[in-house]
Amino acid sequence: MSIPRGTTGLEALTEAKLWRNPCWFAFRFNHIALRYNSPLYGWIKKQTGLSRPEFVVIYSLGLFDGALARDIAISSGFPKNTLSRAIEKLVSLSLIEKRADAADRRNQTLHLLPAGRKMFDDTLPQFVLFEERMLQTLSPAERDTLSNLLAKIVLDTPNWADEIEDDALTGKDSA
Repeated sequence: MSIPRGTTGLEALTEAKLWRNPCWFAFRFNHIALRYNSPLYGWIKKQTGLSRPEFVVIYSLGLFDGALARDIAISSGFPKNTLSRAIEKLVSLSLIEKRADAADRRNQTLHLLPAGRKMFDDTLPQFVLFEERMLQTLSPAERDTLSNLLAKIVLDTPNWADEIEDDALTGKDSA
């Protein structure tokens, strides 16, 4: 889709990053995520007093109770030390608890306590409504297509590099 300059209603640099950029997909995807996350996590802070990493733990456990901190770190992209501090705060607020993992006693599974479950249940509708607002410009068929295409990309991510070596893009052998 070609968009003429100055017609999007966006600030000029944002418009350039989104429509005149060889990395258009990554920048558009990040723009959408920013426009979703910033308002919602600002609202979460006002409603609950929790930071984004703290609430990411609540949200993660709302979807998958009994997760490990390591798994929340992997799925959210937050560093382990950031999540460790968030988890300790949530434990101190009696929103979650740690339990020894039955399969491996060295690990601790994380579980929502009733107040944490209530927080998740009370806030989830706002996330759903905000996503619905984002998608309202698409027809049901377009939503299905978008979902399928994004799923295809996501399912390929295990094949992507976790780090880029210094010479990876130049094709030079570092040996």
